[in-house]
This record gives sequence, structure tokens and C-alpha cells, in this order.
Amino acid sequence: MREVILEIKDLKKSFGEHQVLNGFNLKLYKGENLVVMGKSGSGKSVMIKCLVGLMAASSGSIKIKDLDITSLGQKELDVLRTEIGFLFQGSALYDSMTVRENLAFPLRRNRDKINTSQTTEEIVLEALKNVGLEHTIDLMPSELSGGMQRRVALARALILKPKIILYDEPTTGLDPITSKEIIQLMGTIQETYKTSSLIITHDVDCARVISNRMILLIDGTNYIEGTFEELSKSGDPKVKAFFKN
Repeated sequence: MREVILEIKDLKKSFGEHQVLNGFNLKLYKGENLVVMGKSGSGKSVMIKCLVGLMAASSGSIKIKDLDITSLGQKELDVLRTEIGFLFQGSALYDSMTVRENLAFPLRRNRDKINTSQTTEEIVLEALKNVGLEHTIDLMPSELSGGMQRRVALARALILKPKIILYDEPTTGLDPITSKEIIQLMGTIQETYKTSSLIITHDVDCARVISNRMILLIDGTNYIEGTFEELSKSGDPKVKAFFKN
């Protein structure tokens, strides 16, 4: 049986009378790339914010490593977050820091999380090497292209060697060639680090290439799940709408 790394059960979230998530369920298995697709405003971002504790769920449970984050205190939540790498939509690099400083930042309070004799400098260089950007170490984010910023942000997400990586719209705002490069890099990272990845995207090409399994978030629920091939052949009008050219 496959090991469950992350499990969301009956997650609900409302804002006043507006119900965004209405009993959403999800299981992420060890070593898999799971894609969650949904239309704009479907609740993808709300779900991922609940998942990392940035937003409180109305009800339901979110378990990571058998710990329900909805019941954790701030200190426990901070510790758990070190097990999760997060590639933010838009990269979210610190504008006032060099690439070196951006990558070193997570290590300041969590250096003990990495079981290695390497110096911080060596860890940063290794992370940049993994995304092919060692030469950018002393540049500012403003000196990087959008694709390079996304690669640096991915290197930062990997710096603590997390078990889970959350990708929030990893190809948004990138040209087709750069998007393809980022998708290929995500695949390489899965193979190299054996990570379990949850990928929030509206990019059908990204889902086709990277997903082992997919969930469509419709009407606040996990409306249907399966492989890309299975879902793309569905006769359900709500599902077919995602795969139109």
C-alpha cells in the first residue's frame, strides 16, 4: 500500500454566506506529483492557504505526517512548515536581498534541520547548481528574468530538503519555452529528491506532463480524480471544459 504523506478530509471554508470549499478531500502519496486544477475563484488558493496554516478552515482536518495542522499551536506549526517547500505564485523573492541572501534566509533559524557538515555557502551553491543558476548568486532579483526568478525561488523552496513541495501556479506569467523548462525541472526534482508534490495549476500542458494523478476542484469539492488520460477522455461536460483547446 502507498504511504499517505498528506491528507485533507471534508475541508470547508466560507466567507460569510459564500461557501468556497464544501467538503474537499485529497490524499497525496509518497513520491507522487498530484495536480489540483480548478477555474479562477474555485478555491485553489484558499485550499493551499488552509493547508499551510495561513488561513483557518471553517471545519475539516488537514494531516501532514499524521499531525492535524488545524489543531497545532504556532510553534508546532512553524516546525512542521520546515518539512514543506513552497513555490509561491510570482516567486516572492525578497527584492532587497541578493540571490545568495534569499537562499540563506531559511537557513538562519533552521540550520539544524539539514544533516550535513556543509557550510551555508556550500548549501546555497548546491541549491543553485540544482537549478542551473550558480552564476546568479550575487545578483539581485530585479536583474533576473521571470524564469530565472522562478528557478531561484524553487532553489529556496528546496534549501531545507523538504519532504513535500507545494507549487502554486508554477508556470503563471512565463512564456511557453520557459514554462516547459520549469516543468522539466520539477520532474527532475521529483526524481532526484523523491519529493511528494502538490501542484496547483490551470495550465493543462503542465498537468499533462508533470502529473501522476489529478483532482478537479469544482463546486468546492474534489469533483473527480484520475490520471490526465482518464480525465481528458471524460464525457462529463464539467470535466471536458478543462481540456478544450
